[in-house]
Amino acid sequence: MRRREFISLVGGAAATWTAAWTLAAHAQQKTYLIGFMGNSTAALEANLLNAFREGLREAGYEEGRNITIKYLWADGQYDRFSTLVSELVAAKVDVIVTAGTPAALAVKQNPLLREVAPDLSHVVMLINSLNPFHIASVRQALAAAQTLGIRLQQLDVHKSDDIDGVLAALRKDRPDGLFILADRVFLHNRQRIADFAVEQRLPSINAYEELVEAGGLMSYGPSYEDMHRRAATYVDKILKGAKPGNLPIEQPTKFTFIINLGTAKILGVTIPSQLLGLADRLIE
Repeated sequence: MRRREFISLVGGAAATWTAAWTLAAHAQQKTYLIGFMGNSTAALEANLLNAFREGLREAGYEEGRNITIKYLWADGQYDRFSTLVSELVAAKVDVIVTAGTPAALAVKQNPLLREVAPDLSHVVMLINSLNPFHIASVRQALAAAQTLGIRLQQLDVHKSDDIDGVLAALRKDRPDGLFILADRVFLHNRQRIADFAVEQRLPSINAYEELVEAGGLMSYGPSYEDMHRRAATYVDKILKGAKPGNLPIEQPTKFTFIINLGTAKILGVTIPSQLLGLADRLIE
């Protein structure tokens, strides 16, 4: 019977992190079987997969040569995780790697939103209560909002079908800003959400840069691509015999701050020069 172990690679100072579960590897073998469990779909996570594969290649692993990767996708349905894990266990994979979206950088993101909207008093935070990591996100965001004197309202989104109802609620409540946590349901519906925010003149702070590329105002968070590239080094160490429990927990070293200047112009908000200087990328 093979020994089973568990590790988690935390990817965020109270922010997004990458987790990896490992089952003890077989004795030395030429080809390893890696299980990759994605939160959404292959199309949505294509850039992350590319970064993960690149990291594996840098460590000397190549699909079809010395590793095989079994991909399973939750399609945003978090209750499927236990079933997917069981399937990978039954397949006798050597390592299971998955990317998660836990607590947001609430303290940092709330002051950023206040910087571009000084009169901000009512912010709606989009959450997915089925995402277990949002519990910590909400707690941190509420604490930050209280410090800043902001009323923080939560609207729950479990699936894409909930988006219409949430947008209707936003039209009714008329908040001053929008705070969007990291979750694949928001990533999948990014264009609808971004278009709505522009239409309603709502400045938004997002966890994903893709929402800013779709028309959101700002995003701040760890680089998911860099985290997936780093996850490959953990796979390498484990396959070479390292005990998961002895591996250090790495926090992300690369964070990105992106501003959409075109959206700022439409919204009529002025981005302070100090924020412009801090931005990693400005979208015209």
